[in-house]
Amino acid sequence: MTQRNRTRVLFVCLGNICRSPTAHGVFRDRVAAAGLADRIEVDSAGTGDWHVGKPPDARARAAAAARGCDIGDLRARQVAAADLQAFDYVLAMDADNLAVLERLARESADARARVALFGDYSGRHPGAAVPDPYFGGEDGFERVLDLIEDAAEGLLAEIRADLERDPG
Repeated sequence: MTQRNRTRVLFVCLGNICRSPTAHGVFRDRVAAAGLADRIEVDSAGTGDWHVGKPPDARARAAAAARGCDIGDLRARQVAAADLQAFDYVLAMDADNLAVLERLARESADARARVALFGDYSGRHPGAAVPDPYFGGEDGFERVLDLIEDAAEGLLAEIRADLERDPG
């Protein structure tokens, strides 16, 4: 499943300034804490292009920082068909973004990524969408973090099991 003995994970939301960079940062921290930073690569992107090059939303940065996660180094980018060839997991935050990714996968002859809803890895809220907090209040960013932290644990457990079966 992996290339170069590394598992590559891409988180995708609409603009890549709230949900997917939060997932990127949370998962990156979990991977590092597990001692797997040399085996798992993490990135994020958006299906839209209007925030390309911008840092995560200030409210997302503040909410993540309050939980000890620094996402200030991340910059928005748009997902590309090549991502479906380069990544092992391409995980959407909600059904709308999942539909865009599935269409992109159908149009890409070389797509190999497992395209799925990130919430499918959640233990407490299986299959839940990570709602877009952009137009809501601060509590929306807390809810996003709760969902992401839960799903990150499930995803890491799956990838860790795969890596143990194929230690590379």
